[in-house]
Amino acid sequence: MKNYIKVFAPATVSNVGCGFDTIGFAIDKPGDIVTLKLRFDGKVRITKITGDNGVLPADIKKNTATVAILELLKYYKDKSIGVDLEIRKKMPIGSGLGSSAASSVAAVYGMNKLLNNYFSEKDILNFAVKGESIASGAVHADNVAPCLTGGFILIRDYNPLEIIQLPVPKNLYCTVVYPHIVIETKKARKLIKKQIPVSSARKHFGNIGSLVTSLYEGNIDLLGRTIHDEISEPVRAKLIPYFFDIKNAALNSGAYGCSISGSGPSVFAFSKSHTAAVKIGKSMQAVINKNRIKSNLYISRINKTGPKVIA
Repeated sequence: MKNYIKVFAPATVSNVGCGFDTIGFAIDKPGDIVTLKLRFDGKVRITKITGDNGVLPADIKKNTATVAILELLKYYKDKSIGVDLEIRKKMPIGSGLGSSAASSVAAVYGMNKLLNNYFSEKDILNFAVKGESIASGAVHADNVAPCLTGGFILIRDYNPLEIIQLPVPKNLYCTVVYPHIVIETKKARKLIKKQIPVSSARKHFGNIGSLVTSLYEGNIDLLGRTIHDEISEPVRAKLIPYFFDIKNAALNSGAYGCSISGSGPSVFAFSKSHTAAVKIGKSMQAVINKNRIKSNLYISRINKTGPKVIA
């Protein structure tokens, strides 16, 4: 049995406009790195956390990575197995890019590898969702699932959790701009209204169906028209300074849809080439820079592989 592993898990974009808590996809960068070393005394410890500016808890019952590990170990046959974890945050916390999901996925994915793949992917998904829920305050898998499997994921149901892997159109690029402000997922979720008008629901459901259709057809033009959110964007947009200016800059630069990634503040847009994706990103950043807010720009194809062992 190998007793050491280092795993990278990618950032994700969730909701994807109309797919609140049901649709997400993985991108190539940024991501998190978790290093695991087996113990044989049943203990789980966090030995080091870097890149978080001291924000993340070292308490194993409050950290997404170790909560997921503890859930996994509850179902493992050998109770003497434990682990030391080192967490290296390579993406912003509270960015809307699935930071907590990436740490959770990297941890349980790596742990399962050390245990010779004792658990199924479905098991790993459920353990990771349990861990991620500590940070978000709710059970949702639209970051965890694509982070674990790569690609586009549809969450059909949560009880029990069932996911569907969706096709990825060729030549689909994603631009993500992360303004340097923090939005807590728990607070952002509280803004979501418990009821929406029938007319809004009808439009929203139509967009979800059309989004899935666009992926199966490889129709990026249709995909762009579906990136419209009647549930979360209208209330969460006010948490992101100049959001509609950023969105309009993306669309005016040729983006095929633009919306908030997860709870924000990151904003994503689709395009058909790397050149277009860069142009769109620069236009979005120009709005942010003009208003004296720092930001990061990420250009990526859709990540089809999910986590990977790097050592």
